[in-house]
Amino acid sequence: FYRTAGEDEFVPGLMHVKLGGYHVLDVEFSAAFDVVEGKVGLDLSEAIFAPPNNTIRFAEVPKLNVRVDRGMTHDGLGKYVGTKVKKAQGATADIVKLLRDTGTDVVVNYLPVGSEMATKWYVEQVLDAGCAFVNCIPVFIASQPYWARRFAERKLPLIGDDVKSQVGSTIV
Repeated sequence: FYRTAGEDEFVPGLMHVKLGGYHVLDVEFSAAFDVVEGKVGLDLSEAIFAPPNNTIRFAEVPKLNVRVDRGMTHDGLGKYVGTKVKKAQGATADIVKLLRDTGTDVVVNYLPVGSEMATKWYVEQVLDAGCAFVNCIPVFIASQPYWARRFAERKLPLIGDDVKSQVGSTIV
């Protein structure tokens, strides 16, 4: 949908099509994690449309050959969502190994709002794997000296904490 956007074009939902030298079209999905039964094990191109996601389909997504692996739950299923979805069976995947094996450079965090424990757990995995981190939810990571220092020591980019809230994470 955004692939052909020029650098100076207005794109609904995005402040910039280019950030830090990277254009939206530079994004390649390499790994994906979820905790919801019916998403884990699917190709990412299918999982993004699996219930409970209900956004209007405005673009066709080709098969990405990126399997959705079982993530860590912690507090990632809130009170309401926990009554609407069934948690996937099985153990949490080895996140660090998967990030390394897939050559992931940047991890984008779109856990449900309020997933503070889960976000911090994933940040530790990201640091161990040597990846950059973009935090798209209002859990304070990039703005905290503790986390900023740990990323800086490893010379890893850290961006966050939140995105413009009028764009729901499900549609992004």
